[in-house]
Amino acid sequence: MISILDETKTIVQPNILIGKLLPQEVRTRFAPSPTGYLHIGSLRTALYGYLTAKHYSGKFLLRIEDTDMARILPGALENILEMLQWAGLDWDEGPAMTKVQSSKFKVQSLGNYGPYIQSERLDIYKKYAQALIDAEKAYYCFCAPERLEKMRAEQNAKKHPTRYDRLCRELSAKEIEEKIKSGARYVIRFKTPVTGNTEFNDLIRGTVQFNNSLIDDYILQKSDGFPTYHLASVIDDHLMEISHVIRGEEWLSSAPIHLMLYGAFGWQPPLFAHLPNILGADKKKLSKRAGDAAVGQYIEKGYLSEALINFILLLGWNPGTEKEIFTREEMIKEFTLDKVGKSGAIFDLKKLDWMNGNYIRKMELEKLTELCLPYLIKAGMIEEVKSEKLKVKSYSSKFKVKETGEEISFDWLKKVVALEQERMKKLSDIAETTKYFFVDIPQYDTALLKWKKSTLEKAKENLAETAKILENLPEEKFNKKDLEIAINSLMEKLGVGDTLWPLRVALSGVKFSPSPFEIAEVLGKEKVLKRIEAGIEKKCQMTNSKCQINDKIQPSSSCLLSFKLCFHSFKYFFISSSDIIAIILPPLWFNQFSILLSKCQDLFYKKLI
Repeated sequence: MISILDETKTIVQPNILIGKLLPQEVRTRFAPSPTGYLHIGSLRTALYGYLTAKHYSGKFLLRIEDTDMARILPGALENILEMLQWAGLDWDEGPAMTKVQSSKFKVQSLGNYGPYIQSERLDIYKKYAQALIDAEKAYYCFCAPERLEKMRAEQNAKKHPTRYDRLCRELSAKEIEEKIKSGARYVIRFKTPVTGNTEFNDLIRGTVQFNNSLIDDYILQKSDGFPTYHLASVIDDHLMEISHVIRGEEWLSSAPIHLMLYGAFGWQPPLFAHLPNILGADKKKLSKRAGDAAVGQYIEKGYLSEALINFILLLGWNPGTEKEIFTREEMIKEFTLDKVGKSGAIFDLKKLDWMNGNYIRKMELEKLTELCLPYLIKAGMIEEVKSEKLKVKSYSSKFKVKETGEEISFDWLKKVVALEQERMKKLSDIAETTKYFFVDIPQYDTALLKWKKSTLEKAKENLAETAKILENLPEEKFNKKDLEIAINSLMEKLGVGDTLWPLRVALSGVKFSPSPFEIAEVLGKEKVLKRIEAGIEKKCQMTNSKCQINDKIQPSSSCLLSFKLCFHSFKYFFISSSDIIAIILPPLWFNQFSILLSKCQDLFYKKLI
C-alpha cells in the first residue's frame, strides 16, 4: 500500500543550513543521462556530490537516468563510468561494469538500493504513477501530439507562456474508462495546484519561491510507459534515501514540481543545492554538445585528472583563502556547499594550463614518462619494440625511433622528458617540444643559426671552434656540468650568445629549447658532432658565394674548418693522401675538395692536419 497525502499542499522546506542541521546519514547521488559523453559541468556536479558525501563520512551514489530511450547514445554509459573512474570519483553504490570479453562489458549493481539504472526500474515507477492516479493527484491526458503542437503555436502567437491547457484534467471516470478501452494513447500528468506558492531553502541560493499558478501540469509518465525525469528522480531519491540533491541551476525551475510530488506522496524532501553554470570565455554556458566541454577532450589533450579536478573544484567554490592547489584529502576536509557562489564561473583555459603544469612539475619522472609515451607514439616519433617474452606491455622494454630505426630505452626517454618537465603545460606538449630528439638531423631555416647582429659566416666558424673542443672531450664527460666547463673558455673568447646560440640551433633546430648543454648530454657525443657538422654544411650550401673556390678566390678559413670536420668524420677510411678524393662525400663538398687539393694542397694539409 502506497501512502498518499489526502491533499496536495504547498511545500515549505525548513530553513536547514548545511553544517548546522543534517539528516542522520548524508547520501548524495550523481545521476547522469547517457545521451552524450560526460562533460565538464557534469563532472563538477559529480565532484561536489562526492565531496559533500565524503566530508560528512556519507555515501556517494551513481544512478543512470536512461528513460529517454530515443536519445541514448551508444557508448555513453561506458564513457561516463570510465571518466568518473579516471577522475578518481569512486562511487559507493551504483552500476559496476566488469569486462566479460575483450570488447564487451557486463553492468552489475553495487549496493542495496538497486537497480541503479532507471530502465530496470519501470515497474516501480508505474506503481507509484498509478498511486497518484488513484489519489487524484495525477490524471490521464489523451491529447494528440497534433493538438498540443497547435495549442503551443497559438500560445506563442499571443506571446503567452507555453503550457498545457488542462483539457483532460476534469474528465469523468466514465470518459477515461471509455478512452482506455478504445485503445487511445495517453500520458499521465501531475495535477499541479493552481493557487498558492511553493517555497524552499536552496543551500546555495537561499529562499526560493514559485507561484503555483505559473507551473505547468508536467507529464509524469509518457505514452510508452516510461517515466519522465520528474517522476523517476523523485521516486529514486526517496527510495535510495538521498539526503542532498546537488545539480545544475538549469533544474531550479523543476524544483517546485519535485517538491509538490514529495508532498503528494507524503515524503520528506531532501535538501537541494543548485550549482551555478560554468561559462566559456564568451560568458555563455558551456554545452555538452560543444566538443571542448567533453571530459574526454581534455584527457586527449594531456590534462591530468588531479589538475582537472582541482581546477573545476574552484569553478563556483571559494575556500575563502588564496590557496588554489588542493590534495584530495584537503578537498574532502574543506569543501562545504555554503562556500559555493550563485554567479556563473568562467572556464579559464590559461589557468587550467597553469594548474596542469604545476601538477606535471611535481610528478615523479618515471610516472610522467609513462604518461607521455602514448603521445610520442601517436605522433609517429617512436614505437615499441615487440618482444615475445613480454606478454603484457612493459615500459622496461625497448623502443625504436621511427625515422632512424635506432633502438632507445625507457631510461633514455626519461632523460628527454626530464628536459621538458619544467616547461610542459599538458602531456601532449611533449611531442612538439622534443621532436628534434627523434630525427636524424633537425630541419630549420639556415638564417636561424645567426646570433642577433652577427653573421652566418661567423656562426659557422663558431660552430667549428666548438666542434674542435667537443671532439677532444671524452664520452664520459658529455654531461651538462663538464660540457659547460669545456666550452667556458670559448664563451669568454667569442661571447656567450655567439657560442651557444648556433650550438642550440644546430642541435635542436628551434629557437626555444633547453640549454644546448642539456640537449648535448641526452644526444651523446656522436650525434652532437654529426649535428654540428650538418649545421656547418647547411650554412655552406646557403652561402656558396663565400665558399666557392675559383682562380680568384682563395678558400676561406671557415670553409677550411668545414672540410676539417668532414675529414675527421671519415679519416679512418683513408689509406693515403692519394685516396682522399675517392671518399664518398656530398656532391658540393666533393667538388670543392678536388679543387682544394689541386690548388692549395700545401695550405690544406697545414691547416687540417
